[in-house]
Amino acid sequence: MVFDYGFGNVRSAERALARAGADVEITRDFDKAMNADGLLVPGVGAFAACMKGLKEARGDWIVDRRLAGGRPVMGICVGMQILFARGIEHGVEAEGLDEWPGSVEPLQADVVPHMGWNTVDAPEHSRLFAGLDDDARFYFVHSYAVHDWSFEVTNAAMEPPLVTWTTHGKPFVAAVENGSLWATQFHPEKSGDAGAQLLTNWIGTL
Repeated sequence: MVFDYGFGNVRSAERALARAGADVEITRDFDKAMNADGLLVPGVGAFAACMKGLKEARGDWIVDRRLAGGRPVMGICVGMQILFARGIEHGVEAEGLDEWPGSVEPLQADVVPHMGWNTVDAPEHSRLFAGLDDDARFYFVHSYAVHDWSFEVTNAAMEPPLVTWTTHGKPFVAAVENGSLWATQFHPEKSGDAGAQLLTNWIGTL
């Protein structure tokens, strides 16, 4: 299920998931989003605007309740960024969903936005990047990112999140796998065969 809260290229995401073998639907309906096997949350534009749109569609509540019940959610681009505690754009701070600590801040690079193909450094045992070569390339379009990851695992039974990094100027978080919550800064739906494999991997967990 692709959640349509007005701030994502939902048609592109729908087509990519369908090509990867999913029975997919675009929805803004609360009950459908809550009960779907998997919920993909895309995002484009400004952090604060995306959060406002998500809250108006009750998406913040949906994401929180799904994760509390161990039901899969995947965020893409700004749909990943809003999962962090806060976003800082043009000196203005906005609250995120706070699923992960950390701030989304301007990229620290000579060339911004980061637009184009890049490789990533995925951790060992990643399920998201299973079957993909180390030189697989993914498509990025963004001016903000998370440069510092800090997540304290307080429950001994909980597996620590798997964090994938890449570099544009300074290293930043490219993807996270955290239980039923997965997310990518890049656009898998625009990343050709590598993106299709990644979405297939996610669908395989549902």
